[in-house]
Amino acid sequence: MIVVAGEALIDLVPSPQEPSPSSPGVDVATPDGRLPALQPQRGGGPYNTAVALGRLGSPAAFCSRVSTDAFGAALLHGLHSSGVDTSLVQRGSEPTTLAVADISPDGSAGYGFYADGTADRLFTLPPALPATVRALSLGTCSLVLEPGASAYEALLHREARRGVFTALDPNIRAGLIADPDAYRSRFRTWLPDLALLKMSEEDALWLAGAGAAAGGGWDTVTAAAEEWLGAGPAAIVLTRGGSGMTVLTRGGGELTVPGERVEVVDTIGAGDTVNAALLHRLDAHDALSYAAVTALGDDDWRDILRFAARAAAVTCSRAGAEPPFARELAA
Repeated sequence: MIVVAGEALIDLVPSPQEPSPSSPGVDVATPDGRLPALQPQRGGGPYNTAVALGRLGSPAAFCSRVSTDAFGAALLHGLHSSGVDTSLVQRGSEPTTLAVADISPDGSAGYGFYADGTADRLFTLPPALPATVRALSLGTCSLVLEPGASAYEALLHREARRGVFTALDPNIRAGLIADPDAYRSRFRTWLPDLALLKMSEEDALWLAGAGAAAGGGWDTVTAAAEEWLGAGPAAIVLTRGGSGMTVLTRGGGELTVPGERVEVVDTIGAGDTVNAALLHRLDAHDALSYAAVTALGDDDWRDILRFAARAAAVTCSRAGAEPPFARELAA
């Protein structure tokens, strides 16, 4: 079983029939003065990853704290309908976190969060995960917002040290990080307990303390990745939008596969789909262990990354975080 730990929330996404506030020439209100309609959709990086794993056919469980409100009930329903085990989900009467999405003309999404006093922030460290758990995936807001962040961090360290394969997608939400330098330091403490690190090129630049505006580029990303590999992970997978994805390995390997061409509706959940697809395909290669990932060759990585790229393309082709089912990738 693969356990995904982290937040579940509701994305409020502009209706496809309404212009997004970021559309050219459009103010916060629509031209006739109305505010754009927002559609509630299930979301949260770890939640989307768990749903994607279930849809791909991987035995998966979600570990989080979910509200008892109507949104929380809808989130649990989404997990159950995708075949995800919810026995590790804690419940609380606090409200569900809301994320207001702003869709840019190229389909990329930015978010504003309403997370004060919400249920997922009060996650507490559970007892040892079941012996059937082979991998643990974490990331996004859950490792930022206290007090839950410390509990998720403790879960990562504990499970890694008892031999569970661990994966992390930081999925940076800079607006939630009050002290970037402190977060970057904390991130480095996670590296010795990681087997797989996956992130976007933009997140890598942010974690390296650089950025496109500051002249950061691919050389900056690879230099930072080499440093991070030296601290722990067996491999780092970097997503690069339409340019595809690249894996860098601790042994010095580097392999890139191109992105899949698709008409992008939005990119919500695309990176989360990649997380799930990587874990699902690694499992197909019997590679949910540090040693096995280290032993993967170029042909193995090419197959794994191409599968992840196909899965992400399907998610980008439809509105919201709607990852593909296994049958959609069978062709």
